[in-house]
Amino acid sequence: MSDTEIDFRTLPLSEVLRMFRAQGEPADPRPDIDTESLKRRFPRLANVETRHVSIDGDARAVPARLYTDASAEASGRALVWVHGGAFIGGHLDMPESNWVALELAARGIPVLAVDYVKCLGEVHFPAPSDDVLAAWRHAVAHAGELFGTVSLYLGGASAGGNLTAGAVARLRDAGDRVPAGLVLVYPVVHPNGPAASAELDPDSPHGALALNFAGSVEALGDPHAFAALGPVDGFPRTFVLVCESDDLRPSGEAFARQLDSAGIDVTLRLEAGADHGHINEPADPTALPTVEAIADWMRSRG
Repeated sequence: MSDTEIDFRTLPLSEVLRMFRAQGEPADPRPDIDTESLKRRFPRLANVETRHVSIDGDARAVPARLYTDASAEASGRALVWVHGGAFIGGHLDMPESNWVALELAARGIPVLAVDYVKCLGEVHFPAPSDDVLAAWRHAVAHAGELFGTVSLYLGGASAGGNLTAGAVARLRDAGDRVPAGLVLVYPVVHPNGPAASAELDPDSPHGALALNFAGSVEALGDPHAFAALGPVDGFPRTFVLVCESDDLRPSGEAFARQLDSAGIDVTLRLEAGADHGHINEPADPTALPTVEAIADWMRSRG
């Protein structure tokens, strides 16, 4: 059996990293998740326009894509959105990035979807976080050109939730302006997500991914790498969505409690029947309710 025929999710992380370094992330076999197919499946997306946005990061160009819909009623909100992928995969064409951005744009919320460098060996934190910060700062500096006059939010899913929560902590600690709001979908904001803890088994699947992201045992305790390990004072209003059937659910729930205890305006939503990664499958019956909940929360006046 060739590498491309192996389900990489069943392999040890070291083998997955070897595969991804050698040949890139395997192509998604689904035939109906490209933009044109999504627009045919969901006519409400027909008027969304996309374009590439060039962002110069500190160490590399940061891929990004802008989504707008001139026919939609303007919400006065825009979102910088970061996909997941366990810090080792994911891209702008995956539904968790592309479909979610299309849906939000069609609801009057322009989106700048952002990619970032993956942790595939020599790359570790803060490199992906640096890319997200560069994209955020670009969005702030060019907000009028990209979105018009809006309140600018930041958000992400899974590993993207980690990176965006960490970016808020970095912005706050640098004395920079934090987003108007933060959207976290099934985030992992603790080194040990299933236990919502800093203590982990590095040989477990979640522990191996956390250590691969952090790069060292010492870095696992960095609150800029895992935002739940530090204070959350100064965070903006935050929407946290967790899934009923998700090993990482405890991390998101604990972070929502931490925010609430610090006096931060936080909304916690449990998506009944959903599993981790459900918004990466547009046909999942729990996916659209999550997107609609994000849009409704962003439109609300917190």
